[in-house]
Amino acid sequence: MVALQELGYEIYVPWGENTRTDLIVARNGKISRLQCKTGRLRQDCVIFRPCSTYAHHANPKVIRRSYHGEIDEFAVYCPELGRVYLIPIEDVDSTAQARLRLKLPRNGQIKRIRMAGAYEIARIDVY
Repeated sequence: MVALQELGYEIYVPWGENTRTDLIVARNGKISRLQCKTGRLRQDCVIFRPCSTYAHHANPKVIRRSYHGEIDEFAVYCPELGRVYLIPIEDVDSTAQARLRLKLPRNGQIKRIRMAGAYEIARIDVY
């Protein structure tokens, strides 16, 4: 929220439990629904789960539930790097995990690779 506010977004917090949207933001006349996630640094990638999981429930009908059609963007904070990323949901094609690469792959592949720098919106020290 701090990163978004510093960038000039108006921030609105949905009311109630179990809403699919964590934040609603507005900037330059555009409104966007955000789902906030924590990213973890693993092997030169920021990895986050672009879904809700229900495996911990006694008898889940669905194990993973996508956010497609219910949000517009993921706001991802990686505590190990202190960086915040804003990723449009159209750029995330998986329900298991999504990766933002910090470095290009050694094999030179660029197709279907999401570079973290393209989505980074802020660097924050939280202490």
